[in-house]
Amino acid sequence: MTTHALARRPAIAPHTLVGMAALAAVVALWSSFALSAWATDGAGLTMGDAAIVRFAVPAIVLAPWIPRTIRRLREERKIIVALVLLAGLPHYLLFAWGAHLTSAALTGLLVPGTVPLFVAVLLFVRRPSRMPRRRLVALAAIAAGVAVSAVMTTGSAGPGGIVVLLAAGFVWAAYTVGLSRSRLDPVGVIVLISLASVVGAIVLAVIGALPSHLLSGSIEPGAVVGYALLQGVGTGLLSTACYVVAVKHLGSSIPAAAGALSPVLTAIVAVPLFGEPVTAGLALALALIVSGVAMSALTPAVPPRPGIRFPRRSER
Repeated sequence: MTTHALARRPAIAPHTLVGMAALAAVVALWSSFALSAWATDGAGLTMGDAAIVRFAVPAIVLAPWIPRTIRRLREERKIIVALVLLAGLPHYLLFAWGAHLTSAALTGLLVPGTVPLFVAVLLFVRRPSRMPRRRLVALAAIAAGVAVSAVMTTGSAGPGGIVVLLAAGFVWAAYTVGLSRSRLDPVGVIVLISLASVVGAIVLAVIGALPSHLLSGSIEPGAVVGYALLQGVGTGLLSTACYVVAVKHLGSSIPAAAGALSPVLTAIVAVPLFGEPVTAGLALALALIVSGVAMSALTPAVPPRPGIRFPRRSER
């Protein structure tokens, strides 16, 4: 009797491995982003300076791809373009503003920690479906962690800063949902975000809406170079590219939940770097949000209920 050995399927698909590797890089880069955003004052950079440097570096590096990206934008829906642009200057200003109003650890906790909650809400609003009880528990844990951070954290972490950071988390969640439906490749996404954001930041600086030492020439070149490497290359190029790759390979829910590890790393590094204590309130909020995000990421999605499907414009 002839037997045929069945080919073994790999435990993890190659595209999943690529997505998970990209997520690991995102976690580390997000943590550095939270720490550096909180430390901009020490480098002599205003919020406007930081925004210009952050987006100018990838815009200059990827300048040869600008014409191709503009051509591809003609095929993209306007609502998707608007959602992708949220990841640029709007999110950066909210994040940086919230970072200055709170602590580095809380900044690294609230923004990536609340993104899965907001993503779940946006996806439910777009297409209502039955949500697993385990995911409801996870989202409730995240909401409880946010409430704890607002009530029990003390010191420089005021309620106004918490509200601003929650707005930054919502903006990033909307970007994540739009990104999963975008036709742009990673380079196109970075070009679109960077070019629009650096132009917007320069305009705001020129009209005085964003104070700038960079345009007046009253800033140390060394501070600009260091920040350009960390924010422009690390966050502007690498983290954006890795996040786009992760969303394209894993969908929007898992990358949104990947921020569960970022707050832990940020809180640990902030202790020796800035002398920030891990208070009981912060530790409890950290435990609730991280466990909720991890539970949400491990909960399988439930397919939406069948309903009436309206034809797209191209199908009419």
